[in-house]
Amino acid sequence: MTDTVKLVSLAVAAPEHIIFQKQAVEASARLFADRFEDFRHLARVFDSAGIDKRHAARPLAWFDEPHGWQDRMQAFAEVAGGLFVEAASSALRQAGLEAGDVDCVVTVSSTGFTTPSLDAQLSRRMGFRPDIERVPVFGLGCAAGVSGFAIASRLARNRPGTVVLFVSIELCTLAFRLDELTRPNIIATALFGDGAAACVLRSGEDGLAEVESTGEHLFPDTLDIMGWKIDDGGFGIVLAQSLPPFAEKELGPAVTAILARNGLRVEDIGRFICHPGGMKVLAAMESALSLVPGTLDHERAVLAEYGNMSSPTILFVLERAIRAGLPERSAMIAMGPGFSASCVTLRRIA
Repeated sequence: MTDTVKLVSLAVAAPEHIIFQKQAVEASARLFADRFEDFRHLARVFDSAGIDKRHAARPLAWFDEPHGWQDRMQAFAEVAGGLFVEAASSALRQAGLEAGDVDCVVTVSSTGFTTPSLDAQLSRRMGFRPDIERVPVFGLGCAAGVSGFAIASRLARNRPGTVVLFVSIELCTLAFRLDELTRPNIIATALFGDGAAACVLRSGEDGLAEVESTGEHLFPDTLDIMGWKIDDGGFGIVLAQSLPPFAEKELGPAVTAILARNGLRVEDIGRFICHPGGMKVLAAMESALSLVPGTLDHERAVLAEYGNMSSPTILFVLERAIRAGLPERSAMIAMGPGFSASCVTLRRIA
């Protein structure tokens, strides 16, 4: 069938600056140990996070000084713009397309913003047509890699022949706070990195995989589990200790319900492709989905090499899963602020 939506191409990108975990813990100790008495206890998270290195929008020395909104958003516009062009151009090349072939671009980010949005600011540089449809989405957090992918796929499905470009960009490190002497801030410092990914989706015969179904679940009364608190200094991380046990208890039924709405069962999924929020979250997801511990190997490899980049991280995992060979059916799963879970199922193209 030519009206099914295909993932045609997928490209990933990361900033040039690299921070090794050893450097991160040394810098954090220098910046926090004398001011935050719980730091030495919390510093163990750097060793248990499963992260070897991550990419950052700015070199390590940049984080020694306080930064306000202007510094942060200038850095976001500069670096996110470059990553957008790099990832999107690569995805289009892989698809045998040019920017002028794109009918709609969906861009997700929750770690920075520009007005006009990035897609407009980069339109001439990319070579987009004047009649391109732009859908910038903010606030979906870590779930946006799946939720945004789902939005893009539905746009492609509803308009056969339309070329939809999906771009996910997060510069999590720009939210680093020297003034936040809190457990969530130290954990975020140990976990998060920066990156971007882009996909081309359209209806037709060819592609890497067929987008079969999409679905989401919003858990009631969970606004305090994950998100941003916003003040004069910038974004401040909201990250509850209850996240891993919550995921272990609640994710399974939510995914089961999403799949059931699409006529599927958990047993129909040959490979779950999950957002690696952290080592504890991955273990909780394996338990919730009745997977053998250690099953989510691509997820742990991406986490080790890049850290948690928020929304694009799952697309880095998907890229590795595609290279390794997708099973007949796979399911992308991510959780994010809301608190929410998003799911997209993919079918292998014979």
